[in-house]
Amino acid sequence: QLQASGGGLVQAGGSLRLSCAASGRTSSSYAMGWFRQVPGKEREFVAAMRWSGDSILYADSVKGRFTIFRDSAKNTVYLRMNSLKPEDTAVYYCAAGRSLLSYSGSYSYWGQGTLVTVSS
Repeated sequence: QLQASGGGLVQAGGSLRLSCAASGRTSSSYAMGWFRQVPGKEREFVAAMRWSGDSILYADSVKGRFTIFRDSAKNTVYLRMNSLKPEDTAVYYCAAGRSLLSYSGSYSYWGQGTLVTVSS
């Protein structure tokens, strides 16, 4: 199971850190991803990494602003979001799967989502 948290309301230019706590065993080969979705739009890839930490992907729209990282001791993956923009407003979901891809269909396990609202 995945439990996402950390969303909230922040002004443009501000920062937030999202957390995704994974329960149960986590394979080093597993990919952990963050996606986001705005009502009426498709779920959008944000960032992903292998649990081992050796491979990381970012969407072009967040490169240089967002950082994905994990704390193995806590079995938790984080998404540090800096320089937030109003267009970053969305429900953010964490996910786990066997392949490090930006395609949401490749992820088998999903958290419940946490809302991030960026005001202008």
